[in-house]
Amino acid sequence: MAELPTIDSITVADDPERWRAARFEVDGGHCDLGTVRIVLAGRDAGRGMIGWSVRGLDGADLDGLRPSTSTSDPRAAGAPQPNSTVAIDHLVAFTPDRDRTVAAFQANGLEPRRLRDEPTPGGAGRQAFFRLGEVVLEVIEYAADSPRAADRDAPARLWGLALAVDSLERCAEVLGDNLGKPRDAVQPGRRIATLRRSADLAIPIAFMSLGPRAA
Repeated sequence: MAELPTIDSITVADDPERWRAARFEVDGGHCDLGTVRIVLAGRDAGRGMIGWSVRGLDGADLDGLRPSTSTSDPRAAGAPQPNSTVAIDHLVAFTPDRDRTVAAFQANGLEPRRLRDEPTPGGAGRQAFFRLGEVVLEVIEYAADSPRAADRDAPARLWGLALAVDSLERCAEVLGDNLGKPRDAVQPGRRIATLRRSADLAIPIAFMSLGPRAA
């Protein structure tokens, strides 16, 4: 049986110094979160997430989410970060057409682990969840009132990260006013807090307490 695809790296157009200030351990322009490497290419490289690499997918076009092919061996999970991050729980992508994006994944041998048709408490649109190694890729359809929802032909795009932490309380202590107030997550038994804009990172980030996976 062939091994399932796994995420090797995610490239972000951001400066290492900003991630160090958010209490991530950065070494040589990258930061390892669990088994996934975050490559920090600098703000001049673009905007937000500008690329990702996946083992086990060769030249796949996932509705505009075009991962480069990684041939590297899976890395062992690193130690917890100074802000208590132990892994990436969810990689979040947005799309104007969830069904179209799901069909593109299925055409490349990736079946959704779960589909959600009802809006989330936060107002997000329909969702699909895919397992890529230890990471869940969460694909969210733009809400109907979003300006981006009008362009149905636009490709899907990578957006942000939900990070698993071994102590949300410790994370809050370390990040101080840069972390929003913890609240109940959609996933039962878990808590979540978002990194505020004052942290000045190039992508949205949320921190989640450990617990059962959502997909």
